Amino acid sequence: MKPETTSKKIIIGISGGIAAYKSLSLIRLFVKAGHNVKVVITQNGLQFVTLMSLETLSQNAVYSDCFVRKEPFSVEHISIADWADVVVVAPATANIIGKFANGIADDALSSLLLAVKKPIFIAPTMNVNMYENDAVQRNIERLTKQGCHIIEPTEGDLACGISAKGRMEEPEKIFQIVTDFFTAKKIYLGVKAVVTAGPTYESIDPVRFIGNHSSGLMGFALAEELADHGAKVILITGPVSLQTVNKAIIRIDIQTAKDMLDQTLFHAKDTNLIIMAAAVADYSPKIVFSEKIKKKNKDWELSLQKTTDILFELGKRKTKNQCLVGFALETENEETNALQKLQQKNADFIVLNSLKDKGAGFKSVTNQVKIFAKNGVVFEGKCKPKSEVAVEILEFVNKHFLFSKYIIEPQRDTR
Repeated sequence: MKPETTSKKIIIGISGGIAAYKSLSLIRLFVKAGHNVKVVITQNGLQFVTLMSLETLSQNAVYSDCFVRKEPFSVEHISIADWADVVVVAPATANIIGKFANGIADDALSSLLLAVKKPIFIAPTMNVNMYENDAVQRNIERLTKQGCHIIEPTEGDLACGISAKGRMEEPEKIFQIVTDFFTAKKIYLGVKAVVTAGPTYESIDPVRFIGNHSSGLMGFALAEELADHGAKVILITGPVSLQTVNKAIIRIDIQTAKDMLDQTLFHAKDTNLIIMAAAVADYSPKIVFSEKIKKKNKDWELSLQKTTDILFELGKRKTKNQCLVGFALETENEETNALQKLQQKNADFIVLNSLKDKGAGFKSVTNQVKIFAKNGVVFEGKCKPKSEVAVEILEFVNKHFLFSKYIIEPQRDTR
Protein backbone atom coordinates (compact mmCIF):
# COMPACT_ATOMS: atom_id res chain seq x y z
CA MET A 1 0.00 0.00 0.00
CA LYS A 2 1.41 3.42 -0.98
CA PRO A 3 1.71 6.04 1.77
CA GLU A 4 -0.88 8.77 1.70
CA THR A 5 0.42 11.87 -0.12
CA THR A 6 -0.17 15.34 1.27
CA SER A 7 -0.50 17.66 -1.69
CA LYS A 8 2.02 20.51 -1.80
CA LYS A 9 2.20 23.66 -3.91
CA ILE A 10 5.49 23.44 -5.76
CA ILE A 11 7.20 25.98 -7.99
CA ILE A 12 9.69 24.62 -10.50
CA GLY A 13 12.16 27.35 -11.48
CA ILE A 14 13.93 26.81 -14.80
CA SER A 15 16.93 28.79 -16.00
CA GLY A 16 18.80 28.66 -19.30
CA GLY A 17 20.79 25.43 -19.30
CA ILE A 18 20.59 22.36 -21.51
CA ALA A 19 19.45 20.38 -18.46
CA ALA A 20 16.13 22.23 -18.73
CA TYR A 21 14.84 19.23 -20.67
CA LYS A 22 15.10 17.21 -17.44
CA SER A 23 12.70 19.62 -15.79
CA LEU A 24 9.89 18.17 -17.86
CA SER A 25 10.40 14.82 -16.14
CA LEU A 26 10.63 16.54 -12.75
CA ILE A 27 7.32 18.33 -13.30
CA ARG A 28 5.68 15.07 -14.33
CA LEU A 29 6.95 13.30 -11.19
CA PHE A 30 5.49 15.94 -8.86
CA VAL A 31 2.16 16.11 -10.70
CA LYS A 32 1.87 12.32 -10.76
CA ALA A 33 2.46 12.28 -6.99
CA GLY A 34 -0.55 14.56 -6.52
CA HIS A 35 1.18 17.92 -6.07
CA ASN A 36 0.11 21.24 -7.60
CA VAL A 37 2.94 22.54 -9.79
CA LYS A 38 3.57 25.96 -11.29
CA VAL A 39 6.55 26.81 -13.47
CA VAL A 40 8.59 30.01 -13.48
CA ILE A 41 11.12 30.18 -16.30
CA THR A 42 13.66 32.67 -17.63
CA GLN A 43 13.68 33.80 -21.25
CA ASN A 44 16.92 31.87 -21.74
CA GLY A 45 15.20 28.79 -20.35
CA LEU A 46 12.60 29.05 -23.09
CA GLN A 47 15.39 28.45 -25.62
CA PHE A 48 15.48 24.84 -24.40
CA VAL A 49 11.84 23.95 -23.55
CA THR A 50 8.53 25.30 -24.80
CA LEU A 51 5.66 26.96 -22.97
CA MET A 52 3.30 24.40 -24.48
CA SER A 53 5.24 21.48 -22.97
CA LEU A 54 5.50 23.14 -19.55
CA GLU A 55 1.83 24.10 -19.36
CA THR A 56 0.67 20.70 -20.60
CA LEU A 57 2.70 18.84 -17.98
CA SER A 58 2.11 21.22 -15.07
CA GLN A 59 -1.56 21.85 -15.93
CA ASN A 60 -0.99 25.49 -15.00
CA ALA A 61 -0.06 28.70 -16.78
CA VAL A 62 3.68 29.41 -16.91
CA TYR A 63 5.15 32.63 -15.50
CA SER A 64 7.98 33.84 -17.75
CA ASP A 65 7.64 37.61 -18.08
CA CYS A 66 7.47 40.23 -15.32
CA PHE A 67 5.57 42.61 -17.60
CA VAL A 68 2.76 40.32 -18.78
CA ARG A 69 -0.07 40.22 -16.25
CA LYS A 70 -2.16 37.09 -16.40
CA GLU A 71 -4.04 37.89 -13.22
CA PRO A 72 -5.74 41.32 -12.88
CA PHE A 73 -4.58 43.55 -10.02
CA SER A 74 -1.83 41.09 -9.05
CA VAL A 75 1.91 41.49 -8.75
CA GLU A 76 2.51 38.01 -10.06
CA HIS A 77 5.95 37.14 -8.67
CA ILE A 78 4.69 38.14 -5.20
CA SER A 79 1.41 36.25 -5.44
CA ILE A 80 3.15 33.10 -6.72
CA ALA A 81 5.77 33.37 -3.98
CA ASP A 82 3.02 33.56 -1.36
CA TRP A 83 1.21 30.62 -2.97
CA ALA A 84 4.14 28.17 -2.87
CA ASP A 85 5.09 25.64 -0.21
CA VAL A 86 8.50 25.07 -1.80
CA VAL A 87 10.60 26.28 -4.74
CA VAL A 88 12.86 23.95 -6.73
CA VAL A 89 15.26 25.63 -9.16
CA ALA A 90 16.33 22.95 -11.61
CA PRO A 91 18.41 23.62 -13.58
CA ALA A 92 20.13 26.47 -11.75
CA THR A 93 22.80 28.06 -13.93
CA ALA A 94 25.73 30.14 -12.68
CA ASN A 95 23.78 33.18 -13.85
CA ILE A 96 20.64 32.62 -11.77
CA ILE A 97 22.72 31.51 -8.76
CA GLY A 98 24.74 34.71 -9.00
CA LYS A 99 21.63 36.88 -9.29
CA PHE A 100 19.93 35.27 -6.32
CA ALA A 101 23.05 35.36 -4.13
CA ASN A 102 23.60 39.05 -4.83
CA GLY A 103 20.01 40.31 -4.71
CA ILE A 104 19.54 40.99 -8.42
CA ALA A 105 15.96 40.79 -9.73
CA ASP A 106 15.79 41.46 -13.47
CA ASP A 107 13.59 38.64 -14.75
CA ALA A 108 10.66 36.47 -13.67
CA LEU A 109 12.67 33.83 -11.81
CA SER A 110 15.19 36.07 -10.04
CA SER A 111 12.34 38.37 -8.92
CA LEU A 112 10.41 35.42 -7.56
CA LEU A 113 13.40 34.05 -5.63
CA LEU A 114 13.89 37.30 -3.74
CA ALA A 115 10.22 37.31 -2.73
CA VAL A 116 9.99 33.70 -1.50
CA LYS A 117 10.05 32.95 2.23
CA LYS A 118 9.54 29.21 1.83
CA PRO A 119 12.15 26.42 1.50
CA ILE A 120 14.23 26.72 -1.67
CA PHE A 121 16.08 23.84 -3.33
CA ILE A 122 18.75 24.67 -5.91
CA ALA A 123 20.16 22.12 -8.37
CA PRO A 124 23.21 23.69 -10.07
CA THR A 125 24.31 22.68 -13.55
CA MET A 126 27.20 24.05 -15.58
CA ASN A 127 30.64 23.29 -16.99
CA VAL A 128 33.05 21.98 -14.35
CA ASN A 129 35.36 25.02 -14.73
CA MET A 130 32.42 27.33 -14.13
CA TYR A 131 31.22 25.29 -11.16
CA GLU A 132 34.66 25.34 -9.52
CA ASN A 133 35.15 29.06 -10.17
CA ASP A 134 35.68 30.95 -6.90
CA ALA A 135 32.87 33.40 -7.65
CA VAL A 136 30.34 30.59 -8.20
CA GLN A 137 31.47 28.78 -5.06
CA ARG A 138 31.16 32.00 -3.02
CA ASN A 139 27.63 32.47 -4.34
CA ILE A 140 26.67 28.89 -3.47
CA GLU A 141 28.16 29.32 0.00
CA ARG A 142 26.17 32.55 0.46
CA LEU A 143 22.93 30.82 -0.52
CA THR A 144 23.73 27.94 1.84
CA LYS A 145 24.16 30.44 4.66
CA GLN A 146 20.78 31.93 3.77
CA GLY A 147 19.21 28.53 4.36
CA CYS A 148 18.85 27.29 0.77
CA HIS A 149 19.14 23.57 0.13
CA ILE A 150 21.83 22.89 -2.48
CA ILE A 151 21.40 19.67 -4.47
CA GLU A 152 24.97 19.08 -5.59
CA PRO A 153 25.65 18.33 -9.26
CA THR A 154 27.01 14.93 -10.15
CA GLU A 155 29.88 13.75 -12.31
CA GLY A 156 28.97 12.70 -15.83
CA ASP A 157 28.83 13.74 -19.49
CA LEU A 158 28.52 17.53 -19.87
CA ALA A 159 27.24 19.51 -22.84
CA CYS A 160 30.81 20.60 -23.66
CA GLY A 161 31.73 16.99 -24.42
CA ILE A 162 33.78 16.13 -21.33
CA SER A 163 32.90 13.99 -18.35
CA ALA A 164 33.25 15.89 -15.05
CA LYS A 165 31.29 17.37 -12.15
CA GLY A 166 28.60 19.82 -13.17
CA ARG A 167 25.79 17.59 -14.42
CA MET A 168 22.42 18.35 -12.82
CA GLU A 169 21.20 15.65 -10.44
CA GLU A 170 18.63 13.33 -12.04
CA PRO A 171 14.94 14.31 -11.73
CA GLU A 172 14.11 11.17 -9.74
CA LYS A 173 16.73 12.03 -7.10
CA ILE A 174 15.63 15.67 -6.89
CA PHE A 175 12.03 14.53 -6.51
CA GLN A 176 13.04 12.14 -3.72
CA ILE A 177 15.05 14.80 -1.86
CA VAL A 178 12.16 17.28 -1.89
CA THR A 179 9.61 14.60 -1.03
CA ASP A 180 11.73 13.37 1.87
CA PHE A 181 11.91 16.94 3.16
CA PHE A 182 8.14 17.05 3.55
CA THR A 183 7.57 13.47 4.65
CA ALA A 184 10.50 13.02 7.03
CA LYS A 185 9.56 10.75 9.91
CA LYS A 186 9.53 12.51 13.27
CA ILE A 187 12.10 10.18 14.80
CA TYR A 188 13.12 12.78 17.41
CA LEU A 189 9.64 13.52 18.74
CA GLY A 190 9.91 14.00 22.48
CA VAL A 191 13.59 14.94 22.29
CA LYS A 192 14.81 18.26 23.63
CA ALA A 193 18.16 19.22 22.15
CA VAL A 194 20.64 22.00 22.74
CA VAL A 195 23.02 22.75 19.86
CA THR A 196 25.80 25.33 19.96
CA ALA A 197 27.26 26.90 16.84
CA GLY A 198 29.63 29.52 15.54
CA PRO A 199 32.51 31.38 17.19
CA THR A 200 32.65 33.51 20.31
CA TYR A 201 34.07 37.03 20.31
CA GLU A 202 36.13 38.09 23.33
CA SER A 203 36.33 41.88 23.45
CA ILE A 204 39.65 43.65 23.92
CA ASP A 205 38.17 47.13 23.60
CA PRO A 206 35.08 48.58 21.82
CA VAL A 207 36.75 47.94 18.43
CA ARG A 208 38.92 44.82 18.72
CA PHE A 209 38.21 41.25 19.78
CA ILE A 210 39.68 37.75 19.87
CA GLY A 211 37.77 35.34 17.64
CA ASN A 212 38.09 32.51 15.14
CA HIS A 213 36.98 31.57 11.61
CA SER A 214 33.95 29.43 12.50
CA SER A 215 31.00 30.04 10.16
CA GLY A 216 28.45 28.12 12.25
CA LEU A 217 27.35 26.02 9.26
CA MET A 218 27.87 22.65 10.97
CA GLY A 219 25.93 23.58 14.11
CA PHE A 220 23.10 25.12 12.10
CA ALA A 221 22.88 22.01 9.88
CA LEU A 222 22.59 19.81 12.97
CA ALA A 223 19.89 22.04 14.46
CA GLU A 224 17.88 22.02 11.23
CA GLU A 225 18.12 18.23 10.87
CA LEU A 226 16.96 17.68 14.44
CA ALA A 227 14.07 20.14 14.13
CA ASP A 228 12.97 18.68 10.78
CA HIS A 229 12.63 15.30 12.53
CA GLY A 230 10.55 16.52 15.44
CA ALA A 231 13.04 17.58 18.12
CA LYS A 232 12.57 20.70 20.19
CA VAL A 233 15.81 22.51 19.43
CA ILE A 234 17.48 25.37 21.25
CA LEU A 235 20.27 26.76 19.08
CA ILE A 236 22.82 28.86 20.97
CA THR A 237 24.97 30.65 18.44
CA GLY A 238 27.85 33.05 18.37
CA PRO A 239 28.09 35.92 15.84
CA VAL A 240 27.29 34.46 12.39
CA SER A 241 25.49 35.59 9.25
CA LEU A 242 23.35 32.44 9.03
CA GLN A 243 19.57 32.26 9.21
CA THR A 244 17.49 29.39 10.55
CA VAL A 245 14.93 27.79 8.23
CA ASN A 246 12.80 25.62 10.52
CA LYS A 247 10.50 27.94 12.47
CA ALA A 248 10.47 25.54 15.44
CA ILE A 249 14.11 26.26 16.28
CA ILE A 250 14.53 28.55 19.30
CA ARG A 251 17.57 30.68 18.52
CA ILE A 252 19.65 32.42 21.20
CA ASP A 253 22.40 34.77 19.99
CA ILE A 254 25.43 35.30 22.21
CA GLN A 255 28.81 37.02 21.92
CA THR A 256 31.30 35.69 24.48
CA ALA A 257 32.39 32.36 25.92
CA LYS A 258 30.85 33.43 29.25
CA ASP A 259 27.53 34.11 27.48
CA MET A 260 27.61 30.69 25.85
CA LEU A 261 28.52 29.02 29.15
CA ASP A 262 25.60 30.63 30.97
CA GLN A 263 23.02 29.92 28.27
CA THR A 264 24.19 26.35 27.63
CA LEU A 265 24.25 25.32 31.29
CA PHE A 266 20.83 26.89 31.87
CA HIS A 267 19.11 25.19 28.91
CA ALA A 268 20.95 21.86 29.27
CA LYS A 269 19.37 21.05 32.63
CA ASP A 270 16.38 19.15 31.24
CA THR A 271 17.85 18.30 27.84
CA ASN A 272 18.21 14.86 26.26
CA LEU A 273 20.83 15.73 23.66
CA ILE A 274 23.61 18.33 23.82
CA ILE A 275 25.79 18.97 20.77
CA MET A 276 28.71 21.34 21.30
CA ALA A 277 29.54 22.30 17.71
CA ALA A 278 30.57 25.86 18.58
CA ALA A 279 34.19 27.01 18.41
CA VAL A 280 34.39 28.58 21.86
CA ALA A 281 37.40 30.76 22.69
CA ASP A 282 39.84 29.11 25.08
CA TYR A 283 41.10 32.46 26.34
CA SER A 284 39.72 35.95 26.90
CA PRO A 285 41.44 39.24 27.83
CA LYS A 286 41.90 39.79 31.57
CA ILE A 287 41.01 43.45 31.10
CA VAL A 288 38.42 44.77 28.63
CA PHE A 289 39.19 48.43 27.93
CA SER A 290 36.25 50.83 27.79
CA GLU A 291 37.92 53.04 25.17
CA LYS A 292 39.78 52.14 21.99
CA ILE A 293 43.44 51.43 22.69
CA LYS A 294 45.56 53.79 20.61
CA LYS A 295 48.37 52.45 18.47
CA LYS A 296 51.69 52.44 20.30
CA ASN A 297 55.24 52.79 19.06
CA LYS A 298 56.31 49.65 20.84
CA ASP A 299 55.09 46.06 21.11
CA TRP A 300 51.89 45.62 23.03
CA GLU A 301 51.40 42.65 25.30
CA LEU A 302 47.89 41.39 25.92
CA SER A 303 47.23 39.46 29.12
CA LEU A 304 44.79 36.56 28.71
CA GLN A 305 42.89 34.32 31.10
CA LYS A 306 41.49 30.84 30.48
CA THR A 307 37.77 30.62 29.82
CA THR A 308 35.59 27.96 31.45
CA ASP A 309 35.58 24.67 29.54
CA ILE A 310 31.87 24.31 28.71
CA LEU A 311 32.10 20.71 27.50
CA PHE A 312 33.91 19.71 30.70
CA GLU A 313 31.24 21.42 32.83
CA LEU A 314 28.49 19.66 30.91
CA GLY A 315 30.28 16.34 31.37
CA LYS A 316 30.37 16.84 35.15
CA ARG A 317 26.61 17.53 35.22
CA LYS A 318 25.55 14.87 32.69
CA THR A 319 22.81 12.43 33.71
CA LYS A 320 22.34 8.88 32.42
CA ASN A 321 19.50 10.09 30.20
CA GLN A 322 21.65 12.75 28.54
CA CYS A 323 23.79 12.34 25.46
CA LEU A 324 26.75 14.70 25.18
CA VAL A 325 28.45 15.24 21.81
CA GLY A 326 31.63 17.28 21.54
CA PHE A 327 33.67 18.48 18.56
CA ALA A 328 37.45 18.46 18.22
CA LEU A 329 39.19 20.51 15.56
CA GLU A 330 42.80 19.36 15.34
CA THR A 331 45.91 19.99 13.24
CA GLU A 332 48.21 17.30 14.70
CA ASN A 333 47.90 14.04 16.64
CA GLU A 334 44.24 14.23 15.69
CA GLU A 335 42.96 10.86 16.90
CA THR A 336 44.99 10.87 20.12
CA ASN A 337 43.74 14.32 21.05
CA ALA A 338 40.14 13.45 20.15
CA LEU A 339 40.18 10.28 22.27
CA GLN A 340 41.68 12.17 25.22
CA LYS A 341 38.93 14.76 24.91
CA LEU A 342 36.28 12.02 24.80
CA GLN A 343 37.52 10.58 28.08
CA GLN A 344 38.47 13.75 29.94
CA LYS A 345 35.21 15.58 29.15
CA ASN A 346 32.96 12.59 29.95
CA ALA A 347 31.36 12.92 26.52
CA ASP A 348 29.48 10.15 24.75
CA PHE A 349 30.81 11.08 21.31
CA ILE A 350 33.58 13.24 19.88
CA VAL A 351 33.34 14.45 16.29
CA LEU A 352 36.84 14.97 14.90
CA ASN A 353 37.62 17.55 12.22
CA SER A 354 41.13 17.71 10.82
CA LEU A 355 42.24 20.88 9.08
CA LYS A 356 44.52 18.63 7.03
CA ASP A 357 41.48 17.18 5.22
CA LYS A 358 40.65 19.11 2.06
CA GLY A 359 37.15 20.57 2.18
CA ALA A 360 36.83 20.26 5.97
CA GLY A 361 36.89 22.76 8.81
CA PHE A 362 35.99 26.43 9.08
CA LYS A 363 34.27 28.44 6.32
CA SER A 364 33.82 25.43 4.05
CA VAL A 365 30.31 24.34 2.98
CA THR A 366 31.57 20.75 3.13
CA ASN A 367 33.04 18.73 5.95
CA GLN A 368 34.70 15.39 6.65
CA VAL A 369 34.43 13.88 10.10
CA LYS A 370 35.53 10.92 12.15
CA ILE A 371 33.29 10.09 15.12
CA PHE A 372 34.50 8.29 18.23
CA ALA A 373 31.88 6.76 20.53
CA LYS A 374 32.38 6.05 24.22
CA ASN A 375 31.65 2.38 23.57
CA GLY A 376 34.66 2.16 21.25
CA VAL A 377 32.81 2.27 17.92
CA VAL A 378 34.28 4.56 15.27
CA PHE A 379 32.65 6.08 12.18
CA GLU A 380 34.70 7.62 9.38
CA GLY A 381 32.87 9.70 6.81
CA LYS A 382 33.76 11.18 3.45
CA CYS A 383 33.82 14.83 2.40
CA LYS A 384 30.20 15.92 1.93
CA PRO A 385 28.01 19.03 2.27
CA LYS A 386 27.59 19.85 5.94
CA SER A 387 23.84 19.18 5.72
CA GLU A 388 24.65 15.56 4.77
CA VAL A 389 27.37 15.31 7.42
CA ALA A 390 24.75 16.38 9.99
CA VAL A 391 22.60 13.41 8.95
CA GLU A 392 25.57 11.06 9.34
CA ILE A 393 26.42 12.40 12.79
CA LEU A 394 22.86 12.12 14.09
CA GLU A 395 22.31 8.66 12.63
CA PHE A 396 25.50 7.41 14.30
CA VAL A 397 24.65 9.05 17.62
CA ASN A 398 21.08 7.76 17.61
CA LYS A 399 22.23 4.23 16.78
CA HIS A 400 24.91 3.93 19.44
CA PHE A 401 23.47 5.92 22.31
CA LEU A 402 20.29 3.82 22.19
CA PHE A 403 17.99 6.82 22.48
CA SER A 404 14.99 4.53 22.26
CA LYS A 405 15.85 3.18 25.72
CA TYR A 406 15.43 6.61 27.23
CA ILE A 407 13.55 9.09 25.10
CA ILE A 408 12.67 7.99 21.60
CA GLU A 409 9.90 5.51 21.12
CA PRO A 410 9.19 4.29 17.58
CA GLN A 411 6.73 6.77 16.12
CA ARG A 412 4.18 6.12 13.44
CA ASP A 413 3.88 9.03 11.03
CA THR A 414 0.16 9.81 11.01
CA ARG A 415 0.24 12.80 8.71
